[in-house]
Amino acid sequence: MEELIVGTHNRNKVLEFQRILKPFGITVLEVSLPEIEETGKTFAENALLKASAACRVTGKPAVSDDSGLMVDALHGAPGVYSARYAGCGASNEERIAKLLNVLKGIPENARSAKFVCSICCVFPNGRRITAEGECLGRIAFAPRGNSGFGYDPGFLVGGKTFAELSSEEKDKISHRGKALRRFSDELKKYKEKYDAEQ
Repeated sequence: MEELIVGTHNRNKVLEFQRILKPFGITVLEVSLPEIEETGKTFAENALLKASAACRVTGKPAVSDDSGLMVDALHGAPGVYSARYAGCGASNEERIAKLLNVLKGIPENARSAKFVCSICCVFPNGRRITAEGECLGRIAFAPRGNSGFGYDPGFLVGGKTFAELSSEEKDKISHRGKALRRFSDELKKYKEKYDAEQ
């Protein structure tokens, strides 16, 4: 069983990492880590910042992600600023409320959006693995559903929001689910190559 430290303070993300990676024989360990300022201009840069810091602090392989919502009508915003869109410390409800207010008057056919997730795993030897995933959808006119977290109640795929899907349904189509499955494939290749060098 492969063990990885997860570099995030978001408990919901930890649970998704654990749930999605467990079938691949990967155990994700949650440890107390210092807060890392996300100064990157891309999801990939922020994922690298967090994974590198977690690896440095623990001395163990660490995986992290950076993800967010990109709305076409807003030219890709909120993007890497998704968590801070309504200001630092804002609740999920406040972030969604701001987004829906900004999109007020935008018709259904112009509310296209996508969730993006960038994964980075950093090893103590300096090597790293990256993977990305996207999920296309659109922004709802009002929040719906009680599951998920973040912008899930406002993000529609087909006729349902992420917050109206079960965890299993969401994992199959979500940006993070896709990215983590790709990551597990890359980790397997890495281990095969690295073990062959021993």
